[in-house]
Amino acid sequence: MADRLDNELRFHQTALNVRAYRQQVIASNIANADTPNYKARDVDFREALNGALGGKASGLPLTTTSVAHLPGSSAGNVLDASLKYRTEEQGAIDGNTVSMDAERSAFAENSVQYQASITFINGLLRSMQQAIQGQ
Repeated sequence: MADRLDNELRFHQTALNVRAYRQQVIASNIANADTPNYKARDVDFREALNGALGGKASGLPLTTTSVAHLPGSSAGNVLDASLKYRTEEQGAIDGNTVSMDAERSAFAENSVQYQASITFINGLLRSMQQAIQGQ
């Protein structure tokens, strides 16, 4: 029973982690809107989620850059593999491909989907609690 509960919550945890990672990428694009030659990036959510679930990643481990860091699994690079460059809608003279309208839209959409996932998880946990309590 506990394994089934863990597997159900692991999927949602991984989905939330992918959404949070995508939010960081979009925020990075917005922050670099005035950086010359910056290329906007985005995460294909479906590909990233499938990769993270296929890699059996229960969370997003930290990537180590030094031998002094704690060892982690190779699953941290799963999301990096799904990171793609956005198609350029209108090029800028300085080579920057960030479209603030597209970034704001993607940021808002991802925020709403993140909140919807949290609401769904809360409902799932509430249902489990009621089942345990026999209500």
